[in-house]
Amino acid sequence: MIQIDDSGSGSLIGGTCIGAMRKETGEYHYEIIPMELYRPDIFDKKVYLDHAVEISKSLLEKLNVSKEEKIEICRGYMFDKVRLWLKDYHYHFISTSIGEPLQTVVESTFESYAVSLGLPKQFLSYTKYPFHFHRLLRWVYADYENRYILCKTGWKSWKKYGALPVSTSYRVLKKSNYRCLKCGQPIEKDSTAKVLKYISNRPNIIYLHDQC
Repeated sequence: MIQIDDSGSGSLIGGTCIGAMRKETGEYHYEIIPMELYRPDIFDKKVYLDHAVEISKSLLEKLNVSKEEKIEICRGYMFDKVRLWLKDYHYHFISTSIGEPLQTVVESTFESYAVSLGLPKQFLSYTKYPFHFHRLLRWVYADYENRYILCKTGWKSWKKYGALPVSTSYRVLKKSNYRCLKCGQPIEKDSTAKVLKYISNRPNIIYLHDQC
């Protein structure tokens, strides 16, 4: 039996991972819907849903899936057009909530992909799956010029929170258990830190090394 699922569609950072697995053998393949399809000029056209069809076709070919083999596909919106394609081509499928073994594997794949974009591993446990928007936004604002291009900038939430005014100041941290959200290294106590402040759904304070 084949399972098809996605991960990352709800993450501010990165594209979306689509994965497929044959449960009996554990054979697994995946592809990423690129971030470019989440840009403002194209996002509202929902081209990413068409791309999900092309990826699903590719994954089924790699797995050599027959029309008779049972397919479980996630019932989420990401596969709205995929389900229509499966029906048109007479595949044997059901829409359902995808569990193990694929769920953990595809989530792990997306996490590795996010780390490859620069998101620190330790930040994953802080944001919690599926990557808390406003916590990820803090990471973006810590190095805005380099990180905003990693975001789904076509989202309404990005349009609301993605270009907020940020104030910059400096202060000596007498005590510190902070890590610089730009370079990821600890900020030593009694050192001068750069302090970024902005207001999204609440006031936010970001500490950086003074030279970061």
